[in-house]
Amino acid sequence: MNNNVLIKLRRIHKSYTLTKTNTLNVLKGIDLDIYSGEIAAIVGKSGAGKSTLLHIIGALDKPDQGEMQINGTDMFSLSDKNISSVRAKDIGFIFQFHHLLPEFTAFENVQIAAMIAGNLSVKKIKDILAEVGLADRMNHKPSELSGGEAQRVAIARALINSPKIILADEPTGNLDTENANSVIDLIFELRKKLKQTFLIVTHNEEFAAKCDRIINIADGKIV
Repeated sequence: MNNNVLIKLRRIHKSYTLTKTNTLNVLKGIDLDIYSGEIAAIVGKSGAGKSTLLHIIGALDKPDQGEMQINGTDMFSLSDKNISSVRAKDIGFIFQFHHLLPEFTAFENVQIAAMIAGNLSVKKIKDILAEVGLADRMNHKPSELSGGEAQRVAIARALINSPKIILADEPTGNLDTENANSVIDLIFELRKKLKQTFLIVTHNEEFAAKCDRIINIADGKIV
């Protein structure tokens, strides 16, 4: 792991208004640096604010106050259009459920992500699918793939635009132990080969223990 700060968060607060008199304070002043090339795990109990933090880092949501820089760019000072552009090019997402489009093949699911970022290279799509072990499965639809294979397609989709960081929300949470372990191994291989940065929300203690760093969130704060 190097010391280059890729993402810097300062004083991040986020709350949700449930009713006129009831506000849920989810994040309460988060300061966090994410380093280029690291695999960091975010852990904590349900409701601690892990997914909310991931959504803010992924620019899917904005904080009530605080700032976030990606490679020195102040994200929340950008227009919504420019935020969307940074998100498409610089941030990859992997979720617990693969969220593949069922009517499209593995190849087409990855292709759509490339098209959104204006980055269409058939060779690169094939190379990425081969990289995640799906060279012979790229013309299969999600219903024809195992859970582990579908999650590998989701990883390929997250990688296709060579993002600065991949954010993963419980990427092994829906998999059996064998498939979960193979996805964990793949993430570490991709870091080694591609110098890829990963930030992972996980309840899998063994997975978290393998990461370079564990970021523990409790009651909206890093402990």
